[in-house]
Amino acid sequence: MFGEVEVCSTVRIIAENLDRNGLAPQRSIITHLLKDLLNMKASKDHGYFLAVTNLKSIGKGEVVNKSGDVLFDVEFNCRTFMPMKGEILQGVVHRTFRHGVLLRCGPVKYIFLSARKMPSYQYISEENPVFLNDELARIENNVVVRFSVLDVRWIEKMWDMRRDFMMLASLVGDSLGPISLCGSDELDL
Repeated sequence: MFGEVEVCSTVRIIAENLDRNGLAPQRSIITHLLKDLLNMKASKDHGYFLAVTNLKSIGKGEVVNKSGDVLFDVEFNCRTFMPMKGEILQGVVHRTFRHGVLLRCGPVKYIFLSARKMPSYQYISEENPVFLNDELARIENNVVVRFSVLDVRWIEKMWDMRRDFMMLASLVGDSLGPISLCGSDELDL
């Protein structure tokens, strides 16, 4: 679910980036803010940080005694994406296994769709593995799939993941499964 949140953050400007009057240019503060958000990527409470939509205020800088760096309190609005249980989303298959597929949806890179949650689909082991149903609908790499979110878990740190969400998906329900974004595959007579 997309949202808009108000966030307060502290931005550190190193002493070398201050101008000759000892002030930090606003551009430098904003650049550091965006870099900090990029590194943070997401939070458990707000979801993924997508864009800063409004810069509300930049507080007075506080000089750090030893280094001479300056800390600024910054208030801003940010557009976020928080995956929610029960939500209907679309994702792209990027790995196909005997037990299911891995999907990606926007900033979410870890979505598992189990073969058990794909009713009427059978795994076909070929050079390019595929899940196929009776109507010949295919779920394979690079196919867009509409799915329901079964569960969402916040991961602070696990293996190579840092500050990310993992999701479990399902195709149980109406209008879920592979979709065509280009239009119909039928001949137009």
